[in-house]
Amino acid sequence: MSALNIKKGSTKHSAYNLRPSFSDVQESHTLAVLVENEPGVLARVIGLFSGRGYNIESLTVAEVDHEGHLSRITIVTTGTPQVIEQIKAQLGRIVPVHDVHDLTVEGAAVERELALLKVAGQGDKRVEALRLADIFRAQVVDSTLESFVFQLTGPSEKIDAFAELMRPLGLTEIARTGVAALARGA
Repeated sequence: MSALNIKKGSTKHSAYNLRPSFSDVQESHTLAVLVENEPGVLARVIGLFSGRGYNIESLTVAEVDHEGHLSRITIVTTGTPQVIEQIKAQLGRIVPVHDVHDLTVEGAAVERELALLKVAGQGDKRVEALRLADIFRAQVVDSTLESFVFQLTGPSEKIDAFAELMRPLGLTEIARTGVAALARGA
């Protein structure tokens, strides 16, 4: 068999073009989904993701219109552009879904997350934890002789950075709400 022959099932990528194609790039997207606030809707939305093997990195849900019985589900997921488009199209076909917005591509959006972090430490580690909390504008919401509980809000990256700095200082537990997001402007 000649070296120029392509075997069946082999990749079509050239050895000279090793950069991933546009369709191979994984992107993180924040989706805002407005749904009827009724039993089973969240399960159907989550079922769409799990049934097709899509991952949910963050999920928040709350009723946003008491009179209209509407809830907003904010989902952060990752996939290729084609997968993200498929997710949005499939979400839009679920009957109790009113609206699907991809906040990542529709323009500027404000994204925030809340985290509670318990840090146990004594002496210099305790002082350093308080110093870093001040820099990150984290609030002390509980304090004992052995530990602090810090409350921190901001973008997920800020919370990740704070948690990494707290690990060597005695981070023992963390609870996160997930991303809440709104498009900016009118």
